[in-house]
Amino acid sequence: MSSIDDALHKELNSGGAQIPRLNRALRLLAKHRSMLLQNELVKNLGIEVLGGPFKGMKFIENSAEGCHIPKLLGCYECELHGFIASMTRRQYQTVLNIGCAEGYYAVGFKRLFSDLRVIARDTDIRAQNACSELARRNGLEIETGGQFAPEDFSAFAGRTLVWCDIEGGELALLDPQKAPALAHMDIVVELHPGPAMPNVTEVPERFRNTHEISIVRQQMARPELPALFHNASHLDQLLAVWEWRSSPTPWAIMIAKNFPAAASS
Repeated sequence: MSSIDDALHKELNSGGAQIPRLNRALRLLAKHRSMLLQNELVKNLGIEVLGGPFKGMKFIENSAEGCHIPKLLGCYECELHGFIASMTRRQYQTVLNIGCAEGYYAVGFKRLFSDLRVIARDTDIRAQNACSELARRNGLEIETGGQFAPEDFSAFAGRTLVWCDIEGGELALLDPQKAPALAHMDIVVELHPGPAMPNVTEVPERFRNTHEISIVRQQMARPELPALFHNASHLDQLLAVWEWRSSPTPWAIMIAKNFPAAASS
């Protein structure tokens, strides 16, 4: 029995309020079905990203965390695709991908911009290993490592983008008092409401004087699904693009007002 099967069995046989129990059980069933669809997709079409900004990237069989099919389809976090398309204009020298998971963004950015220095950090050693393997599969070199602290930002001068997804730890990390270097860096950060951050606006408010800030909400992706899904049920088609979120986690895109000038050609 899989871990999801175990969790579902436990949930259905636990006590507690009926509606929350039913919601949790339905979520587990949806994840289970999503993983079956993932297996079918990988079996029939392999593990190359089929669309989106990282189209053609050789991916891995399982994500280090969360959903997998939207990454293979290339529609994952489609609300950020416009920003990714605009990255050329900022002429970044370094990307700090903090909370890199299996390296979808770290390796994807390196594929798009070969001269870019990419530092990928994650506290999970399995994610670090998966990120290194993904880079190897794509013939690329990126710098992987573990914990990243506020004082570590000072080591990165120049035109730097911080791409941060650390599951609620962003309030502790993105502190301009402890890390004044952030004032001159562009920052894209996913905001996770929860006990560590009841107010998701607290992080962007810290940068109101130094950055131009946009809050981007998640969007429902509507990609052209491969033929494998053409005769699938509507529910399976929805599950193919579902990103497993249990609550809204908006992104803050914060563009530094005083960004280092590009080197003259």
